[in-house]
Order: sequence, then structure tokens, then C-alpha cells
Amino acid sequence: MAIDLNGVLLAAQQRACTHYDERPEHTDITLLVIHNISLPAGQFGTPFVDDLFMGCIDCNAHTSFSDLKGLRVSAHCFIKRTGEVIQYVPFNKRAWHAGVSEYEGQTACNNYSIGIELEGTDTLAYTNEQYAALTELTEFIVKHYPDITLGRIVGHNDIAPGRKTDPGQAFDWARYRKSLTHLI
Repeated sequence: MAIDLNGVLLAAQQRACTHYDERPEHTDITLLVIHNISLPAGQFGTPFVDDLFMGCIDCNAHTSFSDLKGLRVSAHCFIKRTGEVIQYVPFNKRAWHAGVSEYEGQTACNNYSIGIELEGTDTLAYTNEQYAALTELTEFIVKHYPDITLGRIVGHNDIAPGRKTDPGQAFDWARYRKSLTHLI
């Protein structure tokens, strides 16, 4: 994997998302946040996650989408069930993935984090292809942002407890961390 000077992952498909902005000046990237998403919930391979991040989701396409009207959300990358990685926001920009959040007493996690979305749910197992892609992506991110240590890789639930539950009990943290042992 390679990255350009603007934080673009050259190996990933790029999508021209507008749901991001500049990070606060002099802010180091020190946190990696793992999420899950599927739209509708539990359905994979639909165009709706892409539409949501691109700001063009048809909220009438499914009854569960009514709460998404006007929502402006994004992630740096999205890993499909096949392991394909799509980048929506350059790593050096602030994606809008964490919402109201706090980690180790520091609020506004979007300011200093990278957000990775896995196509999935809290309760359905993730694929081998997703774990492989997430491991490779994590290694790449940590290489380029060395302030992200193994202890600063967290789930959305860790930074927004009580509000968020992802990546959920289906995410195998032990397997993922074991795949990153050379980062210790």
C-alpha cells in the first residue's frame, strides 16, 4: 500500500465524499476507531452505505432510513465483505464518524482519529477477507501515523459507550490483535 502527500490510499477505490473538513491545526492523529455499518441493517452489498457517505441516500428507499434524513456522516475507509477497501476521506482530513465521543479524557475523537467502517452488524461474523484487509490497512496506518499504538485501536463503543455498540460482539478482537502482534 502507498499513500500520497494528501493522505490518499493509492490502493483503494476513491469516492469523492464531501462529508469531512480540516482537522484542527497542530492535531496529531493518535487513534484508530473500528465501526460497523450495513444498510438496511443486516443486508450486505447494497449501494446504500456508499450513498449515505456520499450524501445522496434516498431516505424513501427503505422504511428504516427515515432517521438518516439530513445526516452528514463519513468514514475514512469502508471495508466490504469481500475485503475491498473504499476510501471516502483522506487520512489527513477529519471524517465525521465518531460523533459525540471521548477517549482517555479527550473529547471530539473525530479531530484526532481515523475511522474504519466494516460492512457488518454487531451480531454477524465478519469475513476472513475483512480481517485480512483490516490487518493490512491497520499496519499501513500505524506505519504512517506512529502515534496510533496497539492500545489506541478501539471500537466505536469504546469512545461512545451507551450510545454506540459497534463493532459489536461479533468482532473478534483477539483474532485482530493477534494479527497485529508485530506492531507491539
